[in-house]
Amino acid sequence: MNTVGLTLGKFAPLHQGHQSVIEQAIAENDHVIVVVYDAPEVTPIALETRAGWIQTLYPHVEVILAKDGPTVVGKTPEITQLHDRYLKRLLQGRNITRFYSSEFYGDHVSRALGAIDCRIDEARKRVPISGTAIRSDPFRHRKHLNPVVYRDLITKVVFLGAPSTGKTTLARHLAEQLTTAWVPEYGREYWEANQVERRLSLSQLAEIAVGHRQREDQMILDANRFLFVDTDATTTYQFSLYYHGEVHPTVAQMAAQCRERYQAWFLCGTDIPYEDSWDRSGDVHRESFQQQIEADLVDRGILFRKLSGDLKSRTRCVLETLKAFE
Repeated sequence: MNTVGLTLGKFAPLHQGHQSVIEQAIAENDHVIVVVYDAPEVTPIALETRAGWIQTLYPHVEVILAKDGPTVVGKTPEITQLHDRYLKRLLQGRNITRFYSSEFYGDHVSRALGAIDCRIDEARKRVPISGTAIRSDPFRHRKHLNPVVYRDLITKVVFLGAPSTGKTTLARHLAEQLTTAWVPEYGREYWEANQVERRLSLSQLAEIAVGHRQREDQMILDANRFLFVDTDATTTYQFSLYYHGEVHPTVAQMAAQCRERYQAWFLCGTDIPYEDSWDRSGDVHRESFQQQIEADLVDRGILFRKLSGDLKSRTRCVLETLKAFE
């Protein structure tokens, strides 16, 4: 007879302690079910995102979303019965062999399901961490988080704008202010090393988009709550249109993903002095390119905030906006 292991939780966020429970269930059963509860009172991270972590790390596990599960917590008979009834209804008569947990509810849930009560590291000695501790300071406890999870705990902030609009200065400055990481514009570095007569091919622009995103994925693991990013794939998309009148499919695809990839967008204004250099095409082009970037953001339905004034003013505006993400 096939054995079925079950575990459940909010996974807010999924950490090594949760993973040890899931992995033991996998090792001891033919099939494993993980029930993920909605938890708006605990975390702003969507239920689907939290379930996605488990599906990504354990693709053979069955994940069930408990969208309407009870949120009240306690040991009273009324509360335990409420949870037991809900779980039995959710499982629709599925036969559960073993129930895995690190909590007191392992007893009443196992009895309700007719399953073996399997407690894993109840004293938190094997993995001395909790979701509460991680939520209070994800950066400090990031060693207990898989990179797949940690990336979703970071608010990605991107600065857009034409050349010489202060993106790099602002991203670097904010990273220093908040003691976190920032991602320089990879395209500038690539252009300086590979341009021929001040131009790059369509395939080279695709390499820029891919390389920049790889840098982001690396740097985000060292970020503390926020990652500041100097430009994104929509900028590469606009450069491609500007110089070639067409876009490589890779760039188009990555630009389309930007709306979901970042959480905050800022358009740096052209009201600061233009810094002319051999790699730039002039102030007139700066203005036209700025208009092109803004129009593209509007077309994509991306909500952004315009920044103007000196560095102090722009910093203040960004910090005020980011309060909503704390």
